[in-house]
Amino acid sequence: MPLITWRDADGREISGNVASGTNLMRAARDAGVPGIHGDCGGALACATCHVATDPVWAERLGPPGPLEDEMLDMVDGEWTPTSRLSCQILAHEDLEGLILIVPPGA
Repeated sequence: MPLITWRDADGREISGNVASGTNLMRAARDAGVPGIHGDCGGALACATCHVATDPVWAERLGPPGPLEDEMLDMVDGEWTPTSRLSCQILAHEDLEGLILIVPPGA
């Protein structure tokens, strides 16, 4: 179970161990991370689970898929080249130490 950290715009962090195979939107909601809403329940239909990563992690996670890329055009707030929808990231051991940044106003 990798340790994942969510950081808000003020630098506050919430961390938790996430079971492999769990999408990181669901894990964020279970951990009470403010700004991660997941209104569609992870169905890739709302972009309310938008996060960003640092460039090193972005490379390790790989690029968003075509549908995720389209949904990223709908995010509220600031979009970055390392933006992802957390519902599309599944926890696995290689993500140990991953930090996801919740954008301001999310």
